Amino acid sequence: MANSVIRLQNIKRYFMVGDFIVKALDGVSVDIKRGEFTSIMGPSGSGKSTMMNLIGCLDTPTSGLIDIDGENTAGMNEAELAYIRNRKVGFIFQQFNLLGKLTALENVVTPLLYAGVPSRDRRLKAIEALERVGLSDRMQHRPNELSGGQKQRVAIARSLVNNPAILLADEPTGALDSKTGNQIMELFEELNSEGRTVILVTHDRELGMRCQRQIHIRDGRLEE
Repeated sequence: MANSVIRLQNIKRYFMVGDFIVKALDGVSVDIKRGEFTSIMGPSGSGKSTMMNLIGCLDTPTSGLIDIDGENTAGMNEAELAYIRNRKVGFIFQQFNLLGKLTALENVVTPLLYAGVPSRDRRLKAIEALERVGLSDRMQHRPNELSGGQKQRVAIARSLVNNPAILLADEPTGALDSKTGNQIMELFEELNSEGRTVILVTHDRELGMRCQRQIHIRDGRLEE
């Protein structure tokens, strides 16, 4: 499909645990179109984290084809996968994953260092990303000086700074109170309305149902 930003075709991901084969994903096929706001939902152990890791190029499948923004990643080596991760996928995690000794601005600059962006452009791009998430007055604060919601906004700014094709959020409101979590969901909705592809991985049904589309997974297979 020409307008698909993610395409999984008959993906299998098996692990050996002792003498047993665990089928984390067992023949999953799915297309996610550019600009969709999609949730991947399922109970613990359903395979949703495995699916997220494959979409985010953090893992490779046992078999099947994965196309991320026009590139077949299934046979890529680690260096090639790292390039795709840095350029095409923005990650947001439940625990924020910020570097404690760096300011908000320095945390957002970090992906640009890996991308080889010239120093004069890095600061401007990072400032722009922090302004986009409403943190223009917190740029010089370190994570321990920020609230949970502010930390997550820094993490979202960091995920946006390379202008990736995909924003991949893993339980992004799990460490936040309900009011702050709602504000973060509203921010994702805004970003999606600007044309960004947003994928939310969650076991929270209420959050998942706020997305335009839901993908339900159980025991490594998609549920209709």
